[in-house]
Amino acid sequence: MDTSHENQPQPLRVFSEQFADIRILRYQVPGFGELPLQQKTLLYYLYEAALSGRDMIYDQNYKYNLLIRRTLENILKSFTGDRKSGEWGKFLEYVKKVWFSNGIHHHYSMDKFIPDVSGEYFLHLLKNSDTCCIPSVWKSVEEFFAFVKPLIFNKDLDTKRVVQDPEVDMILTSANNFYENVSQNEAEEFYKNQSENSGSRPVSFGLNSKLIKEDNIVKEKVWKFNGMYSPAIEKVIYWLEKAADITESELQKAALTKLIEFYKTGNLKKFDEYSILWLKDTESEIDVVNGFIEVYGDPLGRKATFESVVSIRDIEASKRAEIISKNAQWFEDHSPSNPQYKKKNVTGVSARGINVVVESGDCSPSTPIGINLPNADWIRAEHGSKSVTINNIMEAYDMASKESGAIEEFAWSEKEVELSKKWGLLASNLHVDLHEIVGHGSGKLKDGVGNPSDTLKNYASTIEEARADLFALYFTIDPKLIDLGLMPEIETGIAEYNSYIRGGLMTQLVRVGLGKNIEESHMRNRQLIAKWAYEKGLHDNVIEKKTKEGKTYFVINDHILLRDIFGALLREIQRIKSEGDYEAAKSLVENYGVKVNRDLHEEVLTRWKKLNIAPFAGFINPRLVPVFENDSIVDVKIEYPDDFSEQMLEYAEKYAYLPEIN
Repeated sequence: MDTSHENQPQPLRVFSEQFADIRILRYQVPGFGELPLQQKTLLYYLYEAALSGRDMIYDQNYKYNLLIRRTLENILKSFTGDRKSGEWGKFLEYVKKVWFSNGIHHHYSMDKFIPDVSGEYFLHLLKNSDTCCIPSVWKSVEEFFAFVKPLIFNKDLDTKRVVQDPEVDMILTSANNFYENVSQNEAEEFYKNQSENSGSRPVSFGLNSKLIKEDNIVKEKVWKFNGMYSPAIEKVIYWLEKAADITESELQKAALTKLIEFYKTGNLKKFDEYSILWLKDTESEIDVVNGFIEVYGDPLGRKATFESVVSIRDIEASKRAEIISKNAQWFEDHSPSNPQYKKKNVTGVSARGINVVVESGDCSPSTPIGINLPNADWIRAEHGSKSVTINNIMEAYDMASKESGAIEEFAWSEKEVELSKKWGLLASNLHVDLHEIVGHGSGKLKDGVGNPSDTLKNYASTIEEARADLFALYFTIDPKLIDLGLMPEIETGIAEYNSYIRGGLMTQLVRVGLGKNIEESHMRNRQLIAKWAYEKGLHDNVIEKKTKEGKTYFVINDHILLRDIFGALLREIQRIKSEGDYEAAKSLVENYGVKVNRDLHEEVLTRWKKLNIAPFAGFINPRLVPVFENDSIVDVKIEYPDDFSEQMLEYAEKYAYLPEIN
């Protein structure tokens, strides 16, 4: 195992391995070795808090994920049979897929994936492994196998983690563990009653709970100390309390203290108070996201998965982010949105570039490249938001993709390839910055319009991501970015336009199984924008569909007119969110974001397969190792493991805090 330290003379080898449709990469943390001891120790405590919550995401994704994962891990550790056979290799690939997706459903498509081995072979593995890890409720290996076999092998049972089909009961048909014995109507009615009496500063009802029905009564099981997930939350609290004792500032201490109070009480008002304190802390070099944050895993957009991102400010990347945040009012004023839905006074917008140190929960192994929080609209309106662009992750992606051949395969001309290779990383960084800082932070709701999760329901996430993407796209080729010193020439923005259309109409389809619809919110958003822009620009040939040697390409003929089209769609999507127009949201998403042209899809998959690039990528985390003298930490070392399986087994050993079934 590679455990070389931070001061290594050569850049980290980014690529680790590839299996199924997944690449495993590594990222580096520049400058960690030069940090003072106090900051290193603070990062170590936050690192432990992040990983201590890891089990929660598995259980949130599916009720039996922890049982299945621990069964698989026990086989890996104790199986005494042949570990060189083809079937063992297929079994190992299944285990890695479960680790990568934090459960038995694909992290993007949400479809249940089935191991490429027989049930008989799986029983053979169980019989030749340590049986002490089988819960005592099952009296024999055969009895246990009879229970888990349909969970793992029956493709018609718990088929999809998140169902977003408005024609069915999305709660009863989704396999996630956010609801039990509750229908969609019952869930919507339960939260409607709360939301209607919540005033102008509503808490995010349902964010930190499982909704169940017992004895015909619908109620919540809250994720908190002495509540659901308490064993893991207790460990998170323990490490957060240690971190709160050595913070960089009183404001950071106040934020962590309030987060601890939230975990102890489960009171969502405390979470709002924490969120406000967190976004006001703009001076600390060390930052952390920790909690129940994003709601993409819930078809109703209410229940939030656990995640944590621990980071250090990247000084150079932060300069770009700070310029954008300081000019947030200019961007808002010059947005093409209807003036009544613009913020007259943009306040509290802060941004930074970061280098992540560790990620956990819903941010790992598959990671975001940018974050904008808090999610509550009333907090954004009154207090602003804080955005981060994860610089070392984006650099790792860029290093891994430079020689892939994907750009050459799907770009129409050498000029397009040249622009992409010259400006691609900067263009992507700018897009993420604009998306997170001023995109998510822009606009306002019409007076009296409720939370988008209530008004737009299952389309809220897609509409919000499209709104932020369109905001970024609209300004990407604006000369103002040159005036602000954010990019040297308009070609930077043109490279991003080319990439976005290429991705939205073609290359992102490699992440979807042939014949399937697009389910993931970010992917729906990208196709919605690209497909709508293509259709609306047909009259002026703004985006032209061309063929060469039997291959399809989409070529932008007029980037200025395309910007106008993006602006028109932004205006409409801002209206949809501001007015809570569910029917318009449904029409846009269903007509443009969901369905895939089968012939084009098949062509894209064929062309991509020849490149031998897995369409999804995730990361092995660095390891922080404290050095003790007389029970005191005197240093913290950083190591860069290079084996994904070893890291997952290490985490399973150190952070197994929850029972198999919750």
